[in-house]
Amino acid sequence: MTAGYQGTRRFALSIALLAALGLARPAFAQQATDAVAPEIATAISERTAVTASKYMIASANPHASKAGYDVLERGGNAIDAMVAVQLVLGLVEPQSSGLGGGAFLVYFDADGQRLTTYDGRETAPRAATPTLFLNEEGQPLKFFDAVVGGRSVGTPGTVKLLYDTHKAHGKLPWNSLMQPAIDLAQEGFEVSERLFSSISADLERLGVHDATRSYFIAGDGTPHPQGILLKNLAYAKTLQKIAEGGSNAFYSGPIAQAMVDAVRGAGDNPGVLALEDLASYQIVERPPVCITYRTYDVCGMGPPSSGALTVGQILGLLEPFDIAAGGPQSVRNWRLIGDASRLAFADRGRYMADSDFVPMPTRGLLDKAYLADRSRLLDGDVALTGDQVAPGSPPWDHARLQADDESIELPSTSHFSIVDGQGNVVSMTTTIENSFGSRVMTNGFLLNNELTDFSFATHRDGIPIANRVEPGKRPRSSMSPTIIMKDGKPFMAIGSPGGSRIIGYVASAIIATIDWGMDVQQAINLPHLVNRFGTYDLEKGTDAETFAAPLEALGYKVSIRDLNSGLHAIEWDGTALRGGADPRREGVVLGD
Repeated sequence: MTAGYQGTRRFALSIALLAALGLARPAFAQQATDAVAPEIATAISERTAVTASKYMIASANPHASKAGYDVLERGGNAIDAMVAVQLVLGLVEPQSSGLGGGAFLVYFDADGQRLTTYDGRETAPRAATPTLFLNEEGQPLKFFDAVVGGRSVGTPGTVKLLYDTHKAHGKLPWNSLMQPAIDLAQEGFEVSERLFSSISADLERLGVHDATRSYFIAGDGTPHPQGILLKNLAYAKTLQKIAEGGSNAFYSGPIAQAMVDAVRGAGDNPGVLALEDLASYQIVERPPVCITYRTYDVCGMGPPSSGALTVGQILGLLEPFDIAAGGPQSVRNWRLIGDASRLAFADRGRYMADSDFVPMPTRGLLDKAYLADRSRLLDGDVALTGDQVAPGSPPWDHARLQADDESIELPSTSHFSIVDGQGNVVSMTTTIENSFGSRVMTNGFLLNNELTDFSFATHRDGIPIANRVEPGKRPRSSMSPTIIMKDGKPFMAIGSPGGSRIIGYVASAIIATIDWGMDVQQAINLPHLVNRFGTYDLEKGTDAETFAAPLEALGYKVSIRDLNSGLHAIEWDGTALRGGADPRREGVVLGD
């Protein structure tokens, strides 16, 4: 077993644990602002790629990677390992994902040589109305007034995703995959520096609800200290019930009733989740959304995710340009990447939402002629002006008036990639949205605040917004789990947390690999430069800061800030696997 612990990092694992493992848009009208920092950023440190020949996993926490590795080692496949990894992540990284959230899965089935995607995104309850996030004056609520409590909770999808995909593709018995997380919950796990820091930064909101406060906060009002052994017996009992009864044990019966009671009884901010919402929830298998970039097919999750479409548009807009020349040191390249991203985000804000509810020009947005015409806007030598960065007019049979979106996603999410010995590939991004979700906890797990990914406003100047709240609808996401194909074979699995910056993180890592010849870890280590709405975000404390003056000279506004990605990726050439874990988090790569 090879573990990726190269380099120093702020989140050094304890000796005991190592031994145990073996290893410039305007501010949104009250809804949210980019000043919100829901996840604690961490110091970046250099790592080198981990290699293996048979199977590999890259995830955001060493306990989770170890659980997935053990499943692969005893003959399980990538889907089996996915189940074990997610259940452990929900325990040790509860601020990012869990049973009370949702996920997107991109999956390559080696037996059928088939790529597909599974949509486990949360849905709005049937009782949700367009005024869900409006105050008595009809104005959008302030962001955290909407988040904390039951109002923001959508119907969770993660458990159904795990169960249904395991039923279709899994190999080992379902109940055996619960055991690593059950054991860890009963025996306890050390509170990491990351979890401690996240709790410390959110004490007030974590203290609103009794169950949440009693789990995360000590009796004297302080966070449980780093290194303390934290047990979650309620979580273990929940997993035992799911092990015995499958997803039905979660979506009906006492666990479901407890979720509804917690949401509807959430103090002065109750929600509308009902037993009928849980009982009727279904995951959806959808075809992947792909674009050819250079000689690679980059495939990911389509609507309700904006991830594959927006990443695809960025790459499609860059296709006519020689990005290889100058590499990541080139200011010209970052001008092209930044403005390609701005153009893609303009289309994202106008058109992208849950296509089961809103007509969408999905094919038109990746139409070669449309992107080639739009890429001509990049031919200049300076930053595009604001009036140049407007939504385009993609080919579409159902064109209608739609207003620009006002929602924002926050970066409390996790991603992991898995390749098994048979060549099956998992690329899964999983979330509860804001850090610690709604802060409502029941049966040992937190509930999401995913409904705040909808636009709080439903119309602008009388024109409907595509990503508005509707009963049963799935809020738009930027999660971008991706599998890249080369000559019909998987070449890379990659994804990241990071709110709407996920798209920039993933696109840049793909460019670094394909155009700049970096291996997967080098691409992940690369300092972040991300431009979505006009302001160029440069990663604080890295070489990205050296681009500030040159980019300002081109006409960009620049913001130097922490950029807390969590890229976890695996690439292979048919014989060797190479894995990378983001040094900004506490994850590891394990393989054999």
